[in-house]
Amino acid sequence: MNARDEILGRIRTALGPCPAVPPVPRDYHLTGRYAPGAPELLRLLTDRLEDYRAAVHACAPDALAATLADLTRGWRVVVPAGSDLAVPGALRDDPPLGNAELDRVDAVLTGCAAACADTGTIALDAGPRQGRRALTLIPDRHVCVVYADQVVQTVPELIRRLDPGRPLTLVSGPSATSDIELSRVEGVHGPRTLIVVIVGGPGTRP
Repeated sequence: MNARDEILGRIRTALGPCPAVPPVPRDYHLTGRYAPGAPELLRLLTDRLEDYRAAVHACAPDALAATLADLTRGWRVVVPAGSDLAVPGALRDDPPLGNAELDRVDAVLTGCAAACADTGTIALDAGPRQGRRALTLIPDRHVCVVYADQVVQTVPELIRRLDPGRPLTLVSGPSATSDIELSRVEGVHGPRTLIVVIVGGPGTRP
């Protein structure tokens, strides 16, 4: 028996076979005031992301390809193996690129699973447009496409859109940390730069 097994065994013994489960208060807002993709949510999400030092761009669906090409011009970009998002000259993660190769690219281009305006959080779940987790952790820049109808207002709404059985990553701005003296350092455990492209209004996602 290792230490983990011993600790968990003691907890089980202390709780007994049928531990009492106290009720969980849920007096928080389960839904927001605005429908997914409402202009108010897009403005709020933009404000939150920019406050976190992310760069935010908005475009119409028919301008997405040109916007992405312009943002990534001159960069070596990698895209997930199953993604329909791409820019000229992009590398496809098929077969999976090694960590050293991912470290040499300039940016990764992905979509997202959903986004929360209240917290400025983008959720990734390793879907076809997002790829495996290493893709969005190793390159120094992350360009993320968010369709308007993927944006909800509250965290409970965001969680309801996600599958807990998938590998979830929640992104709120570029990777950053602060030491005890509040000296901010970016790019410690993920991309140093986050660029978000918000596409269209409600009902525009393909």
